Amino acid sequence: MSVFVSSTGRGLVNKSIREQVLSFSVEHARGSRSAVLHRQSQPREDSHSRRSYGTLKILDPKEIPNAHTSSPWTMQVQQCDQRRTNVNIADLDKTRDGRERVVILGSGWGGYPLSKKLDHKKYQVVIVSPRSYFVFTPLLASTSVGTLEFRTALEPIRNRRSKTRYIQGWADDVDLYNKTITIEEAVADPHQGLALTGDRDEGKDQVQIDYEMRTKLRKGRLFDLRYDKLVISVGSYSQTFGTTGVREHANFLKDVGDARKIRKRLLECFEMAALPTTTDEVRRQILHFAIVGGGPTGIEFSAELHDLLHTDMTKIYPELIQFAKITLYDVSPKVLNMFDAGLQEYATDAFSRRGIDIKTSRRIMELANGLPGVDPEVQAGRPGLTLKVKDEEDLGIGMCIWSTGLMMNPFIHKALSAIRRFPPKEVIFKESYQDAEVAQWHIARDAKTGSIMTNDRLRVMIDAPYPNGDGSMKAHLRDVFAIGDCSFIQNTMYPATAQVANQKADWLAKSLNANDLHGDHRFRYNNLGIMAYIGNAKAIVMGAKGVGNMSGTTAWLMWRGVYLSKSISWRNRILIPMYWFLNWAFGRDISRF
Repeated sequence: MSVFVSSTGRGLVNKSIREQVLSFSVEHARGSRSAVLHRQSQPREDSHSRRSYGTLKILDPKEIPNAHTSSPWTMQVQQCDQRRTNVNIADLDKTRDGRERVVILGSGWGGYPLSKKLDHKKYQVVIVSPRSYFVFTPLLASTSVGTLEFRTALEPIRNRRSKTRYIQGWADDVDLYNKTITIEEAVADPHQGLALTGDRDEGKDQVQIDYEMRTKLRKGRLFDLRYDKLVISVGSYSQTFGTTGVREHANFLKDVGDARKIRKRLLECFEMAALPTTTDEVRRQILHFAIVGGGPTGIEFSAELHDLLHTDMTKIYPELIQFAKITLYDVSPKVLNMFDAGLQEYATDAFSRRGIDIKTSRRIMELANGLPGVDPEVQAGRPGLTLKVKDEEDLGIGMCIWSTGLMMNPFIHKALSAIRRFPPKEVIFKESYQDAEVAQWHIARDAKTGSIMTNDRLRVMIDAPYPNGDGSMKAHLRDVFAIGDCSFIQNTMYPATAQVANQKADWLAKSLNANDLHGDHRFRYNNLGIMAYIGNAKAIVMGAKGVGNMSGTTAWLMWRGVYLSKSISWRNRILIPMYWFLNWAFGRDISRF
């Protein structure tokens, strides 16, 4: 596409082009393209620009066919490909040494352990993720209240001993025919370290999204990376169910950045309440903390918060602890649905004795800014929130922690839906089909959750309707695998947990290392049990079949021991007990920084 723009006079060419720059952005409206020109008074050569627009070229009018202009000079603006050559890609190609390249999308409980366990003598392992570290999620609740420091819940992908190559970026598109991935740079991404609750393309219609994907007009610069084997482990986003105000005002707990925000907000609420100009009415509201979601994350955060309030804050803010309150909401009739009834009752009774209010069968309608029933002048400088619950009065709170489950990563829908060009050499058919190559194939997904469907060897499945509309053809991709929250195995009901993702990563690494993806070697989930901390040095543990349940202090010691042993690096295995001891001996650090 070329756009011809006449200058309004000779002034533009009489001045240095470096002083007067025309840039353009391509906009899309229902399939058409138009160029909008913006004049900048100063040059901009920003290597971190979020979008590359095009090139400017000064031409004589005689060189431009059918050009009609009153000026002897015309500027031709040409659209250019967004992709660029990245020197790191060349380095990757040089260091392959005949190895197959395994590209892993994601650095969570599936992708990171897989990268550690693959044979690096056999494979060149590359992780593509916007997050340059692995998060040990069971410890996030502890870090958010100062029981542990943030570093203890992190494992960096890059370190001195790692043989895994890392690219910080978003997977933007997958070309199954050419076995390439389009990657969007994410070094300066504003979502870094925070839970994602929605699509970064929200607000755009599907036509615009498809157009941007084709023309590569994205927020970050794009480049392509070839793979021999691809493992999709992009995880999931926090589910908000479209509740008004949740994305804007609630806190989540899926990443270390979320834990930092929670700790900062907690201390901010207490410092605001400690001001002599704050009324008791405002204190009572901004020291009321609401947790939405009765799963392990919500329960463990409630327990850690209660420990903070009644172990440290009661000594540091003795005059304020009377105003502090914790309320936990859940839409289900009971909390901790994945535990058996006895352990549910034990946890509920423990919370009731400690004054944590559990409200089940409640539906949150809205989370709004500002405190209800408080004069704006009174609450000036003391920001709070209003939690609106169905069939209840509006509730003033200082902070809302939202932990209501998971939603599918939008990348699965956008880039892994229809197969634009069928790759016959990369497909393993279950049976012989006529006209398979001309059929419209799709990545097989669960109708309810949108998760990628795999077989029991973790290969991604694809399907296509028969031309006569009677049934569908089925196959799977030879070198594309999916593990973690974004996938499920056909005809199974395995939970979307870290335990399942980790076991899939372990199985896939062993299978790839041994070239054993055939025969009777199939993935089988081994339930090792589940556990949850409920505060005051107590926990509940539900063992696997044949193993009894535990509760109380013994279960808490087991909870700590298991998570300490599961920490990946020896650095954190040393830091975690050290911080446990320091905080037991000297109390939690509640500095705001």
